[in-house]
Amino acid sequence: MENFKYLGVILNEDNNNQIDLQERIKNANKTYFMLQKIFKYKNISKTLKKIRLKNTTIYKTLTNASETWTLTKRDRKHLNIFERKVYGRILGPVYDDEKENWRILTNKEIHTSVKKPTIIETIRLNRLHWFGHI
Repeated sequence: MENFKYLGVILNEDNNNQIDLQERIKNANKTYFMLQKIFKYKNISKTLKKIRLKNTTIYKTLTNASETWTLTKRDRKHLNIFERKVYGRILGPVYDDEKENWRILTNKEIHTSVKKPTIIETIRLNRLHWFGHI
């Protein structure tokens, strides 16, 4: 048997977690699309309630049992791409007064407006917290 699921984690004979990580990103993406109507609703504050909703639903789906992950450079890249994609969708486009058109936020603008730790930093903090309880 090459791959099997045990307690929600996909394990394989090579002890490679890339398949599990891809599956978790796919499930987190499904969670986002289930909540897409809420994220597009204009009466909800972008920075407060939508990001809090993202942290409690999408991130929990993505980072369940992340304390045991060994993240490669490729894994970190995929997680950062997913995080920026979700933030970009939540925050939406902004109107640029100079060019007089709508544009997508840059990565730097996203991180300055969100003021939250990145997904990689969150996973590292979870791992350190977990090590403290062994």
